[in-house]
This record gives sequence, C-alpha cells and structure tokens, in this order.
Amino acid sequence: MNDFFKKNKLSIYGGFLTFIFLGIGVFFLGDMSGYKAKELIEASLSGINMLCNTIVLGSATILALLLTLLGISTSSNSKLKKAHYKQVLNIAKIDTILFISALIMFQMFNIPITESDNMPTEWFKYLYWVTLFFSSLLSGMMVTVILLLYTTVTNIITIVGLGKDHYLISEDEIEEEEQD
Repeated sequence: MNDFFKKNKLSIYGGFLTFIFLGIGVFFLGDMSGYKAKELIEASLSGINMLCNTIVLGSATILALLLTLLGISTSSNSKLKKAHYKQVLNIAKIDTILFISALIMFQMFNIPITESDNMPTEWFKYLYWVTLFFSSLLSGMMVTVILLLYTTVTNIITIVGLGKDHYLISEDEIEEEEQD
C-alpha cells in the first residue's frame, strides 16, 4: 500500500487539495443555528443530489472504460509489467468505493429528513456539517480517480501509441529487442 502512495502521490495530492479547498470554504460559513442549517440543507439538496448523480454516472462510466483500457493493454505489441495492471486495479478499487459512497449519499438525501417533525432542530446543524464534509470528500475522491486515470492513459499512449520506452514495459521484451 505504501508503494501505491509513492507512485500516485500527485493524484492523491490533487484529490486531497480539492477536499481541503472545499473544506476551507465550509469554515467560512461559520457557526449557525439548527433552523438555519435546516434551511441551508433544503436549499442545497438539489445540488447534492446532482453531485451524487454525476459521480455515480461518472464512476460507472470509468469502470466500463477500464475494461476497454485492459483490452488495449492486452492487445498491444508491448508486453506490459504487472505494475500497469495493478495501477488499473487500484483505479477500479477506488472508483468502486467512490461509486458506492456516492450512491449511499444519494439515497440518504432522498429521505425527506427536513420534513420530519420528530427530529430535533439542533441536529440539522450536525447533519449540515456532515453533508458538507462528505460532499467535499466525494469531490476529492473523484479528482483523485480522474488524475489516476489520466496517468494510466498517458502511460498507455506513450507505450502503445508512440512506441516509446517506458518503465511499464516488461524487461523480457526489452531483452528480446536487444538480442535482435
């Protein structure tokens, strides 16, 4: 796992910076009453649902496109190292977590919580902060997945499209080319 963080630190930093940037924006809102938080939740509900829908659709599309990427990888003339397939597997894992998290958050906000008379007004303040935290987290994760995917696609373009030497090309293939 430590190797994953070393190789993908730029992508992870990008997602983390997105999360931090959105989180700092939340702190500028300051402290609020439960009633004000209830109003803000009602006002932001459509935006949160749109964010979750977008992430669910985007992450499902990314998973489908990873299958295409694997097809291109296996049909290329270059023999790729296992590191490439591990990279694709890591993207698929993170993307699946993102997909499930966004789907759960979407379902949570389809429950008419703001219409409930049984819920104490003070709880809306905490619900609002949790909502902002998780929407920031989902956005940061989406940025991370996109940056990981970008790295993988540029690697494939360099190897398959441009035919250049790359650290993901298997040593066996390099030795075979040197013998010829």
